[in-house]
Amino acid sequence: MKKNRAFLKWAGGKYPLLNDIEKHLPDGECLIEPFVGAGSVFLNTRYSRYILADINSDLIDLYNIVKTRTAEYVEAARLMFVPANNNAEIYYQLRSEFNQCREPLRRAVLFLYLNRHGYNGLCRYNLKGEFNVPFGRYKKPYFPEAELKHFALKAQSAEFYCMSYEECMAMASKDSVVYCDPPYAPLSATANFTAYHTNSFTPDQQKHLAEMAEKLVSNQIPVLISNHDTPDTREWYKEAKHFQVKVRRSISSNGGTRKKVDELLALYRPTTP
Repeated sequence: MKKNRAFLKWAGGKYPLLNDIEKHLPDGECLIEPFVGAGSVFLNTRYSRYILADINSDLIDLYNIVKTRTAEYVEAARLMFVPANNNAEIYYQLRSEFNQCREPLRRAVLFLYLNRHGYNGLCRYNLKGEFNVPFGRYKKPYFPEAELKHFALKAQSAEFYCMSYEECMAMASKDSVVYCDPPYAPLSATANFTAYHTNSFTPDQQKHLAEMAEKLVSNQIPVLISNHDTPDTREWYKEAKHFQVKVRRSISSNGGTRKKVDELLALYRPTTP
């Protein structure tokens, strides 16, 4: 079956892993995602309802506007995707406007423009909370109209929250399934893969996430976590069943060397009473 693509470009997005994730996601009424990102898993699963969270308020504000003001948003966003806006000078002007803008619709429109015109679809902020991704130099950035409309339709069965993963996981109840896609664990002590929004997602937080998954499964709520397949992640998720996914993505680490790495899916499935 044809997969639905997210309307945002997203580093670490789960589109390439969808078949494996779907295979191991348990049945339930409500899918809870504490790290929703671009939403590929949400867009390609069939739960009755969804609770989707992220600590990036720009992302969650955007999703709520696409959900509730679809036609208005699509029309305003389309106007940004013209050849005149695809140059560095205009990009940096619009990036400055975004960083000063507090009007929700305009800020959401600028967020999509920056996502599609910025380098590699990155979403990165400096310590002042300012978006600081450089211009991407793409020949003709794609305007994802069909993807926006599909997202808006699917979003009618979803609730979006700007909150921490702990708060989100605390919302799980007996009919829930939780899918966690945390920021990737570092491949080594020096690898810089922990930047998450304006904070760093530390090894202690990775470990705490696993502890929360153990607590949920003890309450008969299944949890699936995806991450790099490393000795650390295998240790953190030692109470889960492990499935190695042969993605073999090349990851550029410090120093410019490229390293092959697999993905790990860790499934915490309740024991049947």
